[in-house]
Amino acid sequence: MGKGVRQHGDHHDIPKDYRIHRAGAWLPTDYRIQQHWLNHTIEQLDKKIHEHPQKRPPKLTPVLQEFKELIEGNSRIYMYFSAMWDEVPRKAPYNKDPTGRNQIRDYNHMLQVLNHIFGRAPTWTDAAAGVGMVGVPMAAFFDYAMGTPSGHAAFLDPDVNAMLKKVLNKWGEYLKAKSAEVLGNHNTGWFGEVGYNDIMEVANAPRETKFKFEDMFQCDPSKKYYGYTTWDDFFTRRVHDAARPVASPDDDGVVVNACESEVYNITRDVKLRDKFWIKGQPYSVLDMLANDPLAPQFAGATVYQAFLSALSYHRWHSPVSGKIVRAFVQPGTYFSEPLLEESAPEGDGVVTTINQKGITAAQGYLTALATRAIIFIEADNPAIGVMAFIGVGMDEVSTCEITVKEGQRVKKGDETGMFHFGGSSHCLLFRKDVKVDGFPEIGRRVNVPVRGQVAVVKS
Repeated sequence: MGKGVRQHGDHHDIPKDYRIHRAGAWLPTDYRIQQHWLNHTIEQLDKKIHEHPQKRPPKLTPVLQEFKELIEGNSRIYMYFSAMWDEVPRKAPYNKDPTGRNQIRDYNHMLQVLNHIFGRAPTWTDAAAGVGMVGVPMAAFFDYAMGTPSGHAAFLDPDVNAMLKKVLNKWGEYLKAKSAEVLGNHNTGWFGEVGYNDIMEVANAPRETKFKFEDMFQCDPSKKYYGYTTWDDFFTRRVHDAARPVASPDDDGVVVNACESEVYNITRDVKLRDKFWIKGQPYSVLDMLANDPLAPQFAGATVYQAFLSALSYHRWHSPVSGKIVRAFVQPGTYFSEPLLEESAPEGDGVVTTINQKGITAAQGYLTALATRAIIFIEADNPAIGVMAFIGVGMDEVSTCEITVKEGQRVKKGDETGMFHFGGSSHCLLFRKDVKVDGFPEIGRRVNVPVRGQVAVVKS
């Protein structure tokens, strides 16, 4: 079972085109669930327009009206948002309409769909392929457009990203307020049968335990929604210390996992500056660390990167004991991904295809461009010295909150911050002379437990 989606029946019945793994499971493994969710959302919007006395779409919220005015008042941005939808191939799997029309038709339709989901928290979708979860609804309908040439340019544009930040902040206000109803125990609720079972399968997998939700996470099972008051309150839930003990608390040579996460990549001798936007997405230390004065110390660094699924625990913990030297949030992009289009001959011409793994295939690239939290820690262990943690935001999950201050002492396993509205990816950076080894194996399809051993440093 892919994280975030449980299939009904034999998965061999699913057409090959749909059985696409998505790292991190922010969008369903089975594309039919994503398409069903988007089609259902658009159908609801179309019905609302049809029932309006003047057959008009609903009035845009103020922040989306401002977005519309930005698009229409700036020739460069108007060109990007007009062209990106035309550049999405009008064939399967990019379109669902049998006439060949793409699901999102143009920027006005984009704004209307955004407007429709603005007061809705992420929920589960009951589709023919099974009950699945679209953890990042905005990314679901930007999915193909942001992989086009015009989409690539648009989502790198500083004015567009400033506007997206306003949009996401407004959506975040809702997720921190009136959003608890999606946590219900109904079929598509987070505490419904599928949602609950999938969350606990992911939570229990690292140690192959049989914890119940209340044994794993701090909550009040006697209250409605286990005591969580909003969707964001649920997503930033705390874990019980007994469920995630600190590995070797008295051994400074053992580095613990900062986030409950699955290994994505381990790279040694990383260049201070590299071309992070090319297909291989090599790490570029200066860009990752936002050109901070401490960044040159990490020339030739070892980088460990892992990603968080939508069902994971989303708080961060210190990988070592020591002192917080620097801690800041670096603003960046929200929906940018590298341009990974491919062209292939088809019939009498050449057809361009878009990488269907979307932003989840761009995790190396995002370490240099996305909104991210950067924390430098001077470890008590002199064999480690200064190391760095980067919490990388993805899509609408780009709100990073740091809960430690510069100069503060932390013990290994102490909380350092969290992702709001979900989670994404994170990196640990060790300087070139640090003899660090014993990382988890790449390709292991299970989370490494937060505060569990992730590496060993030799003196």
